[in-house]
This record gives sequence, structure tokens and C-alpha cells, in this order.
Amino acid sequence: MSDFAGMEDLLQDFLIEAGDLLSGVDNKLVDLERTPQDLSLLNEIFRGFHTIKGGAGFLNATELVTLCHLTENLFDKLRTGELVVKAEMLDVILAATADVRRMFSELERDLQPTPAESNLIEQLKLALSGSLGAAKAPVAKPSVAIVVPAESKGNGPDWDAYYAAVTGEVPAVSASVPVAVAEEEEEAHISDDVADHIVKSAVGRRTSDKPGYQGPPGGRRDGERQRDNSIRVDTARLDQVLNLSGEIGLTKNRLNALRSDILNGKNDTDTLHALDLAVSQLDLLVSDLQNAVMKTRMQPIGRLFQKYPRIARDLARSLGKDVEMVLVGEETEIDKTMIEDLSDPIIHLIRNAVDHGIEAQNERLSAGKREKSYVTLEARQEGDHIVIIVSDDGRGMNPERLRARALEKGLISDEEANTMDERQSFNLIFLPGFSTAATVSDVSGRGVGMDVVRTNIQKLNGSIDIRSEQGKGTSFVISLPLTLAILPVLLVCLGEQPFAVPLSMVREILPIEPKEVQELGGRATMVVRGEVLPVVTLAALLGWPQERVPEYGVLMQSAEQSFILAIDSFAGREDAVIKSLDDFRPKGVAGVTTLSNGQIVLILDMKELLSGMGDQRVITRAQLMLEGIAVPAAA
Repeated sequence: MSDFAGMEDLLQDFLIEAGDLLSGVDNKLVDLERTPQDLSLLNEIFRGFHTIKGGAGFLNATELVTLCHLTENLFDKLRTGELVVKAEMLDVILAATADVRRMFSELERDLQPTPAESNLIEQLKLALSGSLGAAKAPVAKPSVAIVVPAESKGNGPDWDAYYAAVTGEVPAVSASVPVAVAEEEEEAHISDDVADHIVKSAVGRRTSDKPGYQGPPGGRRDGERQRDNSIRVDTARLDQVLNLSGEIGLTKNRLNALRSDILNGKNDTDTLHALDLAVSQLDLLVSDLQNAVMKTRMQPIGRLFQKYPRIARDLARSLGKDVEMVLVGEETEIDKTMIEDLSDPIIHLIRNAVDHGIEAQNERLSAGKREKSYVTLEARQEGDHIVIIVSDDGRGMNPERLRARALEKGLISDEEANTMDERQSFNLIFLPGFSTAATVSDVSGRGVGMDVVRTNIQKLNGSIDIRSEQGKGTSFVISLPLTLAILPVLLVCLGEQPFAVPLSMVREILPIEPKEVQELGGRATMVVRGEVLPVVTLAALLGWPQERVPEYGVLMQSAEQSFILAIDSFAGREDAVIKSLDDFRPKGVAGVTTLSNGQIVLILDMKELLSGMGDQRVITRAQLMLEGIAVPAAA
């Protein structure tokens, strides 16, 4: 039974508001570490804790009130000058905010929060008395030379648990994902005992470890989170939707009146002209309404970004590095449905940047760099796309080193290594299994779970690119559609049946001349601007019979490969309103859309279709020899 029966709505409102407040407090604490004398920051943090405590008290969440009250008292002394901000004190406060977030996760399961760990309460009381320096703070600064013990079997510190404590989320990419190769051999690693100390300080005891805990209601396991389906909408946008709905209603009445006139025989020029005007007006209003509704789904990406400075700060401190995170473009708006799906990919990129992108301080100084390093998280809108960039000013990536590691692991051949350019070499980190047991780092690695990161980005119809320069740093550039609700597509035809393919993958459309198709290794290929590309028929992808020779090719490019999709014809470009097929989704179908003529068209998932075909996806010489047209063999 719920501990908050009859208060469910109030509880949800509290969790949304308090969650935002706590994220803001975390960011202000990171800022306070850099400017400990900033009285305005101290006052804002104090007010944040006070507000959370007040809401918790109204819900009778006693343990949450107790923890917030102690922390609030500590900040009261800091802002009045009775105590001075020190690094050890901030470690204790950040451990307290992590435990507050842990209590929020219990509230989300309609459970009263369990008490904070006694060690954390003791540390807060020591901080209040001004004697914290004589005791061990919850988060110690570990040596960067500690090696992962052999008995850990590569599992090492539970950074996913630590991430869950700080953000209130469970990473989709777990520590069991193969760890990628480090850029340099002398990387720092963290032992289990140090990591356990950090995790316990931030997390306290896990809910499943509490005495008498029987598991959450509804069958959800500890650590699972329910997706937040709520959304905040500016009332001005809702007013716009309401006004447009009213205008559409008036236009509908006008059309009904004109319909009656026409049925009654009044079909003169003036009536037909008025009908044309009404239909045109309705078309404009519906388009405006669609745009207005889509804007209600848009949220500032700053709500996603605000959790990362705390993550970067704690990780850098544990590694003995001086790293500052810079946020740019927090006001950029993105589809709400993307925000949660972006959380895990970005956290992995940030962990990689802090751990392996940024050099140790002595290495930076010997290279003539400043001791403080920067990791930048930037968002901006470019046309109908959102661009997110995670960059660091670290050592950069070595393409030759990456190729050598891939060869060593047997992931590529000598021939492939010799023909790879710099961009292709960087993309090797996306290969599953790109790792080496000799340099395992459980915190991150230039490529920890990167294959999963790229897969998650592609599920959002996006792409990820790498730019790096040795000695200057690395940037990961993520490009995403502005919204997932509308997808620009190219309509391609197989016979008379149209299909939709994502326009983001389309580079150009070109005619297929049989004399230009060459057989290479038993496969049909074409040379486009000096590049040999495989030819893939839409019929072969769908398992349909090839009734005639394809006339056109669509040059398509994904993160993995470029190829030519052979089609019979094409029917132009459309902005498809996607309708999902949750109950029944055939393989290779991302959804459906309805054309202006009412025809229902399948939207193809090209990546899934290609992965399911294997070598059968390419058309053979025999397939292109239909109707007596010969395909010349390659010289």
C-alpha cells in the first residue's frame, strides 16, 4: 500500500519541482567551489534546501526533512560567516544532495524515505561544529596511481551506481559493456576500495539493502525509474493553440455554410471563390496549429544539461584533475521525448572526456598547457536540426594508434587499415569489442560503450561525428532532428508502391545505367566520384520479387557505410507525421505516415533492414541481367 494515499498528485508536483531545485543546487555548489566568497550563491543554495525541506515536511517525509534541515543549518552558518567554505565541506554537502536524490527515488515509488547513513549525518554534524577537518570526509581525493585489483575482474568501481545517485537515473549502458582502449598507457585507474568509499558517500545504503525491504510495489525492481511523461508548457503557447482552434472552428462553420449554398444550387463564381478562400485559410490554420502543437513538446535543453557539472566535478576530483565544465546554449529547445534518451549518451561522453581526454596535471604543464582544463557541452539549432557538442582541450586522439589497436584485436584487416582516412580511423572507437584488458578503465575510456552510444543516437534519427587534433583536444558532434514527431522523408517506389526513407540519410539521386554497374567480388557496384559503392535493391531489402531493372539509385549514407539504394522511381519529398506501430511493428518498419491523398505509407528503418540482410542485401550480376541487359565484369 502507498505511504502517500490520497496525496499522489501533491507528491508528483513536489518531485518535479524539488528535482529541478536540487539540480540547480548541485550546479551552484560546483560554482561555489570556484568562488567560495560568493554570498549570493550561498543564499540561493540555502533557499533551495529550505524550499525542499518545506515540501518534504508537508508530505511528512521525516527523514528527508532531517537531512535537509542539517544541510540548511550548515549553509546558514556559511552565509553568516561563522564557517568558511572548504573542499572537504563541499564533499559532505554534495554527498548530502546525492542522498536527497536517493530519497526522491524512494518517494517516486510511493515509499517514505529511509534514513540517511549514520556516517553522513555524523559528517554533517562535524561540519556544523567546525571540526570536520579532523575527520575523514565522505569523498576523499584518491591517488591517480591506484591500479584496479586483479580480483575485481575488470568490474572495478560501481560508477553506474554513483551516476544513479547523482542524477536519479539508471544508465542504459552498464559497466558490463566492453571497455575501449585508453588513448595513453599511463591512464589513472581507481581501486574498488576508493570507488566504494565514493559511492557509499554519495549513495548511502541502497534501498534493496535496507532492513525489512520487500521491494517496490508494482513489480519494479530497485533502481528502475518510471519515465517522466509530464511536460511543462508556457501558457502563451497554449493560448496560441486555443486561438488557432477557435479560428479553425470559425472556418469550419464558413465551409458548412458554403456547402449548404452549393447543395441548394448556388454555385456561382462568388460562391466558388469564397470556397477556395475558406479552404486556403483552413490549410494555413491547420499548418499553424500543427507547428504550435509541436512547440508545446519543445523544452530547453538546459534541463538536461544542469546535471552534468556535478558529475564532471566529482569525477575530476576523484581523479585528481582540475576540470571545469562550461555549458553553452542552455536555452536551445529540443523535443521533450529526446531529453531522457540523450541523458546516457552524453554522460558517457563526459566521463570519457574527463578520464581519458583530459591529461594529468603534470602532463598538461609539461606540454605547455594551463593546469585547469575545460570540458564544454554546447547546444545550438542549425536549420531543422539540433547540434550537441561535447568537447575537451585534452590530448586528442591518435588515428594511427587507433588503427594499430583495431588490427591487434582483429577488428579490421591490413588492407582496410591502409585505406582508412582520419575520420574512418576515429570511427573505429564505435566498434563493439574495441578494448584491451591491459588498459581497462571502469570509469571510462575513449569508447566505453561507444557502440551503444551511437546506437542510441541513431534511434533518435541522429548521427554522431568525431573531430580531434592531437595535443589540442577532441569534439563529439551529435546532430539530431528538431522533433521526432515530424520526419522529412524521400518517397521511393517499388513498382507502384511508395515507401518512405529518412531524408537525413539521402545524399543524392542518380540514374542507374547498366553499363556503369560493375561486378566486383560477385557483387554489383557503382563508382561515384571515385568511390566504389555497393548497390542495394529495395526489392532485395523487402524480400519482394524484382520485376524490372531499377532505373534510379539513391546514394544513402549512414554512420557505418555508404551505399546506393536501387529503386524503380521516386515520388518526391514529404514531411511525414510519424504514427508508431507499438502493438505490431514489422522488422525494418519505423512507423507509418499518411500522404496528402490519404494513402498510407510505411517509413523504413534502413539500418534494421540492412543488418537483417547480411550479404544478401547486394544485388548480384544475375539480378541486373533482366530483360537481356548485360552487366560487364570488372576489369
